[in-house]
Amino acid sequence: MDYWTIGLYLVLLVCGWFSVCGASYELGTDVDLFSLDTRSGMQIVWIGTALVLALLIMLLDDSYFDMFAYVLFGFMLLLLFATIFNPHSIKGSRSWLVLGPVRLQPAEFAKFSTALVLAKFMSGRDYDIHGLKDFLRTLAIIFTPMLFIVMQRETGSALVYLSFFLVLYREGMSGSVLFTAVAMVFYFVVGIRYSEPLLFDTPTHIGRFVVLLAIQVFSVVMVGVYLQKWKQVLWALVGTVGLTLIALGFSLYVLPFDIYWVQLAISVGLVVWLVWQAVASQLRPWLWIAFFAVGSILFFHGADYALNRVLEPHQRTRINVLLGMEDDLKGAGYNVHQSEIAIGSGGLTGKGFLNGTQTKLKYVPEQDTDFIFCTVGEEQGFVGSAGVLLLFLALILRLVHVAERQPTTFGRIYGYCVLSIFLFHVFINVGMVLGMTPVIGIPLPFFSYGGSSLWGFTILLFILLRIDAGRNLQPQ
Repeated sequence: MDYWTIGLYLVLLVCGWFSVCGASYELGTDVDLFSLDTRSGMQIVWIGTALVLALLIMLLDDSYFDMFAYVLFGFMLLLLFATIFNPHSIKGSRSWLVLGPVRLQPAEFAKFSTALVLAKFMSGRDYDIHGLKDFLRTLAIIFTPMLFIVMQRETGSALVYLSFFLVLYREGMSGSVLFTAVAMVFYFVVGIRYSEPLLFDTPTHIGRFVVLLAIQVFSVVMVGVYLQKWKQVLWALVGTVGLTLIALGFSLYVLPFDIYWVQLAISVGLVVWLVWQAVASQLRPWLWIAFFAVGSILFFHGADYALNRVLEPHQRTRINVLLGMEDDLKGAGYNVHQSEIAIGSGGLTGKGFLNGTQTKLKYVPEQDTDFIFCTVGEEQGFVGSAGVLLLFLALILRLVHVAERQPTTFGRIYGYCVLSIFLFHVFINVGMVLGMTPVIGIPLPFFSYGGSSLWGFTILLFILLRIDAGRNLQPQ
């Protein structure tokens, strides 16, 4: 067994329990932290049952995970689908199954089944990630549980499944896919954030100007990267950027007008040029770059519509607060604002265990679940927060080592699935508490209160450890 990973797991469990104690303790009260009437006491129950689950998984034959991957995935899909019609709504979400006093969230358990079936499918003898049919089937595996979870009104848990794209990249997916995703985020953030300010003394909005110019530059540079046509890249950049600068100068010094229309015409001309090159040279990359340009333009123009017409008002407000377009300290921005105050008040070394004021006086909503990291910041300060992040970093690096040493493709892919899920949860949750990422409501592994998330992460991790424990028995 990999005792280093197990040791990190146990240390994180202990640190998580102390954080739950700090987050749920009420200042000035004399409460038994081990009582089952408290959240700290119940967390001991969840930790105990998680350790039992871990032991049971380690006693299983590792071949079962490969053998029953599709069965587990099918069962979890049925459970996710059934949960959509769940009559119990908790905080607007229908993602919880209520079984008497116990509440379970199937979305947390669907992660390990999706990881298993992804590893099973991609480790097939004839699998080719560059083949369109195999790639589309891979996407179907990822997006099907996402769709069901979104239908449960649990968008945050659904977004976690996007972390599997890191696995696809490790297994040979073109870097252009990740670049496209990053570009889309750039278009959305810049286009929405600067949709109102004007460029100098022109009636041109900065957001539209920057995004359309970026689309042109990205598309042209991709010609050089994927086709090595650097001479054509140089002329195309001179043409697109030069025409934009001429239009800007004309708008500034001759006749003010919206440069957006010139940029849009340049973008259309660029797409026509790319398509013409594809037809003339019979080289497919030209066509893919043209699709990228068209898709970028459509995505950018659809982003504003999606923000204002598709998203719910509270979701729209959260995005506006994150982008700095609204403050709303008493509404959507309240949680993050109070969390930042709590973390900042901890200073370098913190106020000490159970001595926090912001968290003890319940200023931070969800402080023992989604926002539990603010308790670490207030009680343990910068030193304690950095220590927790270093523990997670050690776990992530260890998971990379464990995944890379697997003798089978199945084990390696599953290892990277586990790694990606943990990385996504830590990055988004901590960023959310610090006001750097959107508030999407996902737990911090082994720290946030609750049985479903703790069991889900434990099962996810110990299946990998069980597969790793049998690595020397696998044919090399």
